[in-house]
Order: sequence, then C-alpha cells, then structure tokens
Amino acid sequence: MLKTDLPYFVHESSYVDEPSQIGEGTAIWHFSHILSHVTIGKRCKIGQNVVIGPKVALGNNVKIQNNVSVYAGVTLEDDVFCGPSMVFTNIINPRSAITRNSEEFYKPTHVKRGASIGANATIVCGVTVGRYALIGAGSVVTRDVPDYALVYGNPARQHGWACYCGETLPAVDAEHTTRCIECKRVYHLENDKTLSPVVAE
Repeated sequence: MLKTDLPYFVHESSYVDEPSQIGEGTAIWHFSHILSHVTIGKRCKIGQNVVIGPKVALGNNVKIQNNVSVYAGVTLEDDVFCGPSMVFTNIINPRSAITRNSEEFYKPTHVKRGASIGANATIVCGVTVGRYALIGAGSVVTRDVPDYALVYGNPARQHGWACYCGETLPAVDAEHTTRCIECKRVYHLENDKTLSPVVAE
C-alpha cells in the first residue's frame, strides 16, 4: 500500500531493504524485492515478482515487466524497457560447488538510454547494449549491441536498425541515410556500423 509520507508507491506484498533510494513517482508492484543500496530513479515502473539486487542503479522512467531479476553489476540508464521474464546474468562461469557470489566475480552489464529488451531475452553478463537498441523476444545477447541496432536470434545478430520511436528503419540509401516511416526522424550511417540521428537545423 502507498505510505502517505513517501513520494513513491510500494505494494504491501513487496519488500524494500534499507538503505535504498527510490525516486518520486516510482511504483513497485506485487511480490517484488528491492535489496539494499539500490538506486531507482523517478517515474520507474517495477512489475510483479521483480528482484533488484544490491548496488544496482536504475535511471529515470525505467520499466521492468513481471518476473525479471536485475542482479548486482547491472546498470540500466534512463528510459530502458525490460520485457516480461527477460534474464540478466552477472557471472560468466557459475558453479554450484564453487562460491563466486561476490563483486570480484561479477562482469558488469550496461544497458544504455532508451534501449528495449524483449520478453524472454537473455543478456549474458559483460555486454553493453547501446542507446535505443531493440532486442527481439527470446534473443540471447552474447556481445555488445550498437546504438539503434535491431538484434534478435540465438545468438543474437544484427538484422537492421531501430528508430528512437521503436519502429524498424528502412534500408540505408546510397547517401548513407535512412528516414523513419513513422516519426520521420533521419539517421546517417558512418563506416557501415555507427548510426547517428541527423538533427535538423
């Protein structure tokens, strides 16, 4: 239930360990657990049965759907979307019989601003997902993803580019540009691998 002295909502079935920092307008829904030393930005939506591990940092307006665990070592910038039941990892070589549950064993994972990760996708630890990248449902991401890249599959491979608005961009033309059919934003491709928005004068 909402405590009247707090500027954010925590459902009565959820736990928030102290110390933690939660931004104004954030909502934490049923059966979720926020561990200690977590920082959550403003206007975030934390769905049902979500676990956010110790020392994790979430930006503003992050949306985490049901059944997601965000482990220590993962950073989510502003406006990141995590689809239902997608998976983060933080240890590259886990063994039940060998203890590796401390920070020196974690490989950091960084999801940059505006990226979207589809339902049931897996992000293997140690990668960076670029700004406004779009990860298809069920994908297994094993390497870095460029800004605005559209990737899917197992292992995930790039199959094009995604606009800021989330629409798939048309093929790049002879002048190395592409324009979103939906929102009309224009992008320029450099060196066949770096897509950047063209800002109107």
